[in-house]
Parts: sequence; C-alpha cells; structure tokens
Amino acid sequence: MEMAACSSHSRPAPEKPRLPVTTPLRKDTLLYDRYVCQIRAARDIEVRALERGYLQTIYVDEGQFVRAGQPLFQILPAIYQAEYQKTQAEYHYAQVEYQNAKALADSGVISPNQLALVKAKLEKAQAELALAQTHLQFTQIRAPFDGIVGMLRVRIGSLLEEGELLTTLSDNSELWVYFNLPERDYLAYAQRVRPDSIVKVRLQLANGQLFPHEGSITAIEAEFDNTTGNIPFRATFPNPQRLLRHGETGNILIPRPYPKALLIPQRATFEVLDKKYVYLVGEDGQLTSHLIEVEAELPHLYIVSKGLSEKDRILLEGLNRVREGDYIEAQFVPPEKALENLHLHAE
Repeated sequence: MEMAACSSHSRPAPEKPRLPVTTPLRKDTLLYDRYVCQIRAARDIEVRALERGYLQTIYVDEGQFVRAGQPLFQILPAIYQAEYQKTQAEYHYAQVEYQNAKALADSGVISPNQLALVKAKLEKAQAELALAQTHLQFTQIRAPFDGIVGMLRVRIGSLLEEGELLTTLSDNSELWVYFNLPERDYLAYAQRVRPDSIVKVRLQLANGQLFPHEGSITAIEAEFDNTTGNIPFRATFPNPQRLLRHGETGNILIPRPYPKALLIPQRATFEVLDKKYVYLVGEDGQLTSHLIEVEAELPHLYIVSKGLSEKDRILLEGLNRVREGDYIEAQFVPPEKALENLHLHAE
C-alpha cells in the first residue's frame, strides 16, 4: 500500500502545450461594398427615319465609330427635291407679285389692305419653301454626336416609313453605371456620407479585373422601389479608350473606411450559438473564453467593435486542442507577423 501511494505522488504533471499568442492590430482599414451593376453609355439613342421613302445609301457599317455630322443614311430624295423646287418657284413668283403690288400701293393704285394680302401670300410661300427644304434635308440622316453605330435594321432598297428604326448610336466616352442599394445599406451610406460630398467608386469588370479609371456617384433616385425594397444609384465613369460599351455588366465597389480599426485573424475565434468568442491568455497562461462583437468581415480577418483592446493577448492557433481554464505555454507572435500572410485591405 505504501509503495502504491508513493508511485501516485511521483507521476509527472501533464505538459502544457506551446501555442502561438498575439494581440489585436490597430490599423486604418478600407473595405468595399460590392453591388451588381449595369453599364450604359451616357448617350445612347435610336436612329430613325425622318421621312418616308426608299433607302438609297448606307454610308456606315455596324460597330463603326462616326463623328458628329457624318452621314449615316440617304433616303431617295427625288420626290422631296421636286417639292422643294416647286415651292422655290412659288416663292419667287410671290416675291415678284409683292414687288409689283408695293409699287402700285406707293402710287395709290391699290389700297394698303390689298398690299397686306400680297405680303401675307409671300410670307406663306417663304414658310412653305423652308418646310420643303427641311423635308429634303431630312432625307440624309447624320450622326448627332460622336459614337459607335449599332446593328443595322434595314437594307438598301427598303421602303422606309417615317419614324422607322434604322440603327442605334452610342457615345461611350462617358459611362453611366446603374446599381441598387437595399434600404439597410442605403441608410448606412447616407449616415456616413455628406450630401455635398463626392464619393469615388471603382468598377470591377465581368472578367474580375478593375477598370483603370475611378468614377463617382452622381445621382440617387428620389424613391425606393416598393417591389424590391431597393433604391437606384448612378455612378459616372470616364471611358477615354472606349474599352467598355453600352450594355455590359460588372460590380460597383463603394469604399467604406474604418479608421483605426481593431483587427484580429478569423482563425483566432470560435462560435457558440452564433456568437463569436476568443480565448484570452492570462499572464500565467490560463485561457479564458471571451465574447466579442464583430463590426465587419474581411478575407481572413474580423474588425472587432467591442470586447477587445490592443493590449489583450489572444490565442492564435490550436483552439480545438484546448478548453476554458486550460494552461498553455504562450509563444508570442507580433500582430503584424500574424497578419502578414493574410489578404489585408488596408490603407
């Protein structure tokens, strides 16, 4: 019996595990809120026939860049040319009549009222000439601004009706990018952004790359869409190389700064009933579970809003090997080194 008691007293204490420990890192951090967007040319119009007639000439091709004033289509002008010449002759005849009537009025042969009637006839002929000239000019359809021609909807020889769609024209030197914010996100945005401030945004393209030019938010819709609970935003981007075209999609990235944010690795936390905890490490190496509140999430990182300070030591790894009240041998890792291999979006 004495030998058994002696043997139990000589059993060595379990060895404390040696585990890495760090502290939270205080750092100015920038996150981006991401929203699906639709890219539109700032000017995108339908080009339609202004007169009825046969399409005589197509001067451009699909996808061609054109300058303002450059001819696009020609409608057969013969009928309108004849009408213009007719009204021109009538205008010249009315001029002669007016000159004769004026001479007679000056001589007292006809009354001022008769002269006024002849003058009105001249003004009517002048107006009809201007209208005929406009109809003739409308047979040639020109580009109203610099842009890219869309799909051609007609072919040479087609009989066009007034207002018939011929093609589209897009000026993509400047882009309007539309996206929607849910009500909750809008309130957060409105609370942190002054109404008169210029908010710079980035555009992520469909291939995952960032568009090289920054844009800015230029318009917010007046009311929410009751069916979706969203409110539309518009951002404007320069497109000097005309890389992007009307109708593309992407993601808008709105910056959300966190000055002096308190950062910890996600791997240093564990969850209990949807609440996040860390293990605080005391001076003697004892572990104490501690509730924290997370304000935002980055890849591999949390921004902690409550529950930690820069001086607190937390267990970095091996959380599944220990329990509340266990003792460890702490191996301190500077917070910068603990985060150096993580993807940190920070300024």
